[in-house]
Amino acid sequence: MAQIRPFFCIRPCREKAARIAALPYDVYSREEAKQAVAHNRDSFLNIDRPETQFADDTDMYDEKVYQKAQELLWKQVEDGTFLREEKRCYYLYELTMDGRTQTGIVACASIDDYENQVIKKHENTRAEKETDRIRHVDACNAQTGPIFLAYRADEKIRRIVADGKRQEPLYDFVTEDGIRHRVFAVSEDAQIQQIRQAFAAMHSIYIADGHHRAASAVKVGQKRRKEHPGYTGEEAFNYFLSVLFPDDELLIMDYNRVVKDLAGLSAAQFLEKAGNIFELKKVSEKGSGKEKDPMRKPHKKGDFTMYLDGSWYLCTIRPEDIPSDPVKSLDVSLLQELLLKPVLGIEDPKTDTRIDFIGGIRGLDELERRVEKDCAVAFAMYPTDISELFAVADAGLLMPPKSTWFEPKLRSGLFIHALDT
Repeated sequence: MAQIRPFFCIRPCREKAARIAALPYDVYSREEAKQAVAHNRDSFLNIDRPETQFADDTDMYDEKVYQKAQELLWKQVEDGTFLREEKRCYYLYELTMDGRTQTGIVACASIDDYENQVIKKHENTRAEKETDRIRHVDACNAQTGPIFLAYRADEKIRRIVADGKRQEPLYDFVTEDGIRHRVFAVSEDAQIQQIRQAFAAMHSIYIADGHHRAASAVKVGQKRRKEHPGYTGEEAFNYFLSVLFPDDELLIMDYNRVVKDLAGLSAAQFLEKAGNIFELKKVSEKGSGKEKDPMRKPHKKGDFTMYLDGSWYLCTIRPEDIPSDPVKSLDVSLLQELLLKPVLGIEDPKTDTRIDFIGGIRGLDELERRVEKDCAVAFAMYPTDISELFAVADAGLLMPPKSTWFEPKLRSGLFIHALDT
């Protein structure tokens, strides 16, 4: 059973919420974060990326940088920029992009559920990225970026969500990227109990995005347990900030690949080798704009498209090459094992500098641009399905790097979970 509980939320005052809300800290380079903060002094990046408050030559992992995050956060709680709720509540977080809406429940998930694999992951984490967020959470004494979780849709929860969205929203604004954000409080005791019981009946919940934030939050909780040997399990540090979405509302976009060279092959030689591995068909010349996408993009699992030497090719994986293993059968795995590794010599896509990854939100024009600029070939993938993610996690396996790209991205700064409540 999953322990998904309401919490004492710290959240922005209504007047500043739209300006405070920021994309996750890890979508920005240091320079991009600094520019974003210069453009908007209210942005939560001031706290999530506190190195923006220092000169460029300051070590971003210096202790004073984390202390600055702590100082900025609690100063804004004191001056009323952020409000501290006095009742444990759930919140509904609705995001609308391009006419489609998904609504998550903002809550706190149990670190024990993470460790006992009730909350399942599908990616490995890197120690250096964990360390940064561990230090940030520990210094702030709060979790500032929610983990994106998914669950199999539940009709009881769906009815509660629909009912909760009939009330006046706490926030309703549109961000620069055109995403509409609405937030509602679930504060009635009966509804709180119903949500808690519905999640308690679930045997599995899945990390969709935010593996490093989740691992860091859990490790801070473990650290606090050692510091408080008489802990009961009810303390706030035993839980981590999350937004839980039903699987049937989620959008996973393609996560595409570009490779910088053809490992000494000419374009014609590479095309011949690819044609020996896949069913290959030329479908389009170079062209810009979404009107070209029906030809440039794959339309089903087992297909991907390739941009090479000014032309697009549809590549179909032969059925006999698709195994039953939930990881090895992923399109991204098959591209890697059938072509990138044996033909282009890319042994480990996590570390090989010859390969780069481009989220589907940037469109197929970006793949053409990269090939024209600094790459030799691009691959447009068919999106991984949420059922594939669940199957991999249920099997206790891990996906290849850069298998899923979720949109829209959750904003940081709208919900904060203090570890002393």
